[in-house]
Amino acid sequence: MVPTCRLPRGPPTPTGKGPAWANSLFEDGAEFAFGMRLAADQKMEAAQAAIKALAGVIGDDLVQAAVEADQSTEQGIYEQRARVAEIRRRLGKEKSSEAKWARGLLDSLVRKSVWAWAATAGPTTSLGGLDHVLASGRDINLLVLDTEVYSNTGGQASKATYRGAVARFASGGKPTAKKDLGLIAMAYGNVYVAQVAMGANMTQTVKAFVEAESYRGPSLLIAYSPCIAHGIDMAEQMDHQKEAVASGYTQLYRYGPAAGPGGRNPLQLDSRPPTIPVREFTMKEARFAMLTRSQPERAEDLAVAAQQDVVERRRLYEALAAVKRDVPGEDEKA
Repeated sequence: MVPTCRLPRGPPTPTGKGPAWANSLFEDGAEFAFGMRLAADQKMEAAQAAIKALAGVIGDDLVQAAVEADQSTEQGIYEQRARVAEIRRRLGKEKSSEAKWARGLLDSLVRKSVWAWAATAGPTTSLGGLDHVLASGRDINLLVLDTEVYSNTGGQASKATYRGAVARFASGGKPTAKKDLGLIAMAYGNVYVAQVAMGANMTQTVKAFVEAESYRGPSLLIAYSPCIAHGIDMAEQMDHQKEAVASGYTQLYRYGPAAGPGGRNPLQLDSRPPTIPVREFTMKEARFAMLTRSQPERAEDLAVAAQQDVVERRRLYEALAAVKRDVPGEDEKA
């Protein structure tokens, strides 16, 4: 089930730094965070303009270093904070309105990272907004908890529901294949996309989060998230995720748009070809097993189609992973 938007609250760090959060309705999480990204970018631009106007007081070299700072790493951010502290010290005794304005903006010179919980892959109500944010090209990270159903409103079927699964309004099993949200995002070409399952591969999950954070553009992480509506023992859901990947029910990959000199394969498949039939996995979930009791012939037909979905999707991903991509201008920058 999708968790409520509550994070643990701990004591502030000694320097007062740390995460800040806010939450909105589940269907517009991406747009809500997008507004934060725009605000942070606007404040950074205002801060840069403010210190440029005071270069005579602060010093040209320090202003230039602060404006052009590389903040792509933790070390870079640490060094920028030191520059901000020095600028604040140099402006400390200035009484002008320009200096006062600049002092109020100095913290905005340090890059802010924005992450958003973009609801589940189930709610189609959030897809339009999520798509708009991805198309913006802005540096924002979106996390989708893929429960495959409308979890917050009772477990209704959605476009993300797997073929053959029983859900509210799909009592005879969903007849069509699950939508591929990751493939939709990859079509933009400039969006970092990863599909992860923490219980199946923790290392790959962490790597995807790190890469999404370091990429200076839109990022989409799709996390396979077993739900109570699936009809499983949630205490064993981490092992359940391993079986989901082993069957090909969900597949792990990372798509990095930024190619290096000479091109590279942007899509990296992190899960191996399936080792067990998808039915061996799905029959452990009540939403699939109940159909075999109520409509055995239909369940058989949908199970065969679901296995074909796995085969075809894996074949498509392998083909995409074999394609190298050259980004115009990258060779010249190298």
